[in-house]
Amino acid sequence: MQKGNISVQAENIFPIIKQFLYSDQEIFLRELVSNAVDATTKLKTLSNSGKVKGELGDTTIEIIVDKEAKTLTIKDKGIGMSEEEVMKYLNQVAFSSAQDFLEKYKNESGIIGHFGLGFYSAFMVADKVDVVTKSFVEGTQAVTWSCTGDPEYTLDTNDKTERGTEVILHISEDSVEYLEDSKIEGLLTKYCKFLPVSIKFGTKQDYSKDVEPKEGEEAVEQEEVFVDNIINSVAPLWKKLPADLTDEDYKSFYNELYPFSAPPLFWIHLNIDYPFSLTGVLYFPKVSNTLEVQKNKIQLYSNQVYVTDDVKEIVPEFLTLLHGVIDSPDIPLNVSRSYLQSDKNVKKITGYITKKVADKLGELFKEDRKSYEEKWDDIGIFVKYGLISDEKFYDRALPITLMKNVDGEHFTIEDYKAKIKDTQTDKHNKVVCLYTNAPDEHDSFIQSAKNRGYDVLDLGTVLDNHFMQSLESKGQELTFIRVDSDTVDNLVQKDEVIASVLSEKEEESVKTVFKAVVGEKGGNVETKALSPDDQPIIITKPEFMRRMKEMQAMQGMGGMANFPDTYNVVVNTNHPLVADKILNGKEAEQKDLAKYLYDLALLNQNMLKGADLTSFINKSLTFIK
Repeated sequence: MQKGNISVQAENIFPIIKQFLYSDQEIFLRELVSNAVDATTKLKTLSNSGKVKGELGDTTIEIIVDKEAKTLTIKDKGIGMSEEEVMKYLNQVAFSSAQDFLEKYKNESGIIGHFGLGFYSAFMVADKVDVVTKSFVEGTQAVTWSCTGDPEYTLDTNDKTERGTEVILHISEDSVEYLEDSKIEGLLTKYCKFLPVSIKFGTKQDYSKDVEPKEGEEAVEQEEVFVDNIINSVAPLWKKLPADLTDEDYKSFYNELYPFSAPPLFWIHLNIDYPFSLTGVLYFPKVSNTLEVQKNKIQLYSNQVYVTDDVKEIVPEFLTLLHGVIDSPDIPLNVSRSYLQSDKNVKKITGYITKKVADKLGELFKEDRKSYEEKWDDIGIFVKYGLISDEKFYDRALPITLMKNVDGEHFTIEDYKAKIKDTQTDKHNKVVCLYTNAPDEHDSFIQSAKNRGYDVLDLGTVLDNHFMQSLESKGQELTFIRVDSDTVDNLVQKDEVIASVLSEKEEESVKTVFKAVVGEKGGNVETKALSPDDQPIIITKPEFMRRMKEMQAMQGMGGMANFPDTYNVVVNTNHPLVADKILNGKEAEQKDLAKYLYDLALLNQNMLKGADLTSFINKSLTFIK
């Protein structure tokens, strides 16, 4: 038996590994299984080149839990190691010093792999690790390497006859959760689901052997049949050629990734080998209006080894709403965010994915405009997010960005500008886009606008405030005004002036009545000559102030978001109830009706609450009686 010290300059390197990487403790299993896959893959490569003679036989990797012995074993039938290889690969950990290591990487997590620590991650969960190995080279003596988590190790011969390696972890008392079958199967499913070598974890019942009795026959008790529980799919869909796949294949794989999800809208198969290597499939899911719950659904793999689902440094932020898989060997298994931000390959990958998504959307738009419009409520979230956050995507996607009006019609931005230019251009020569973010709440305003021949857009997603501001600021000669931001005659500012049926003195009298009703804490009261068909009282909310409040509230900011609503109370002097009842009624009747009309306008804007709403309902019942 040999004894020796592992070549590290700091005696306390093992406690540092265990403590420093504790938050990523579960990664140890991924690292050890990945090593087993590497050993098996190398064997197959040597066999293909004729350097290994004969049949390889079963190369399945096996994971074994022994609760009584408190061990977890990762067993492969790969190339194995000779004594010299064990000395070379297991007994050298290259660090200048533990202090330098901690100082340099104290703000980073997930560093295993990038620094050759893959195997040593075992010591995060084990008090002792045994490596029992035999090289594929004929005549090589099998050896056992043992270490208890300090620089001392032992190396001895054994009688193992099969090639391959068994890594036996003697699980420590504070990590006994890794002796639970459910825990290990969960980790294998998470990290190893698509590794290219079969991975076995125990057995499972084979229900395919059950036979349903034919009509008239008695049911016969079936013998339980158990088969190997293979965790992974060795040839995942993204590694196959698109020409060999059907739509059902893509949908089935999506369901495998995201069980119980609604089917995807469409997908993009990524496959490039120059100037970097990248494969994958990205799906456009059906999305809700809540962005945050949609994120972190893209899984990043490196040579089919799961790395993370936090891909914001690789995929542009707006595309983190997509689902699917990206696999690139050019991205190390564990690297820091700063590495990803500065790496040239990562930047190229980001640009490539953005272009592929824009190209796919353009292709759908040109080939089937009707289908594209039908999917716009879901696609629009991605496109608008991209326009706001990515300059390159903005240029590519602007021509295929759609506007939808309240009648459900879709237009490109240029087509919409052409549609409304003659009727909705203001005195500053800006094309005015009237919009609503709540068609049901703004119905009376919408009808007033449509009665004047105006068109109203439906812009009700969480991104639309930013989307509108982006278009306004990027030379599109557009301005957006919510349909309740002012009276319809002022929205476009090109209507002919309507004469008031009241004199200035009469208007002032009406204004005085409503000021008394609205009070100092209410909105600013003004009189205006509108159509007799318009509402008698209209509550309007200034566009700029309201939009700023909404944007700050969405971003979780204080400031303007905490201010009370700013609004105007517009009295239509041409409405019969105002021109007749308010002007000519007795003082008590004037006040009573003015209060009722004001409450009605507040109700129309969903601003009548609590006791005021109760009082309004009671007053309405009185009127009916």
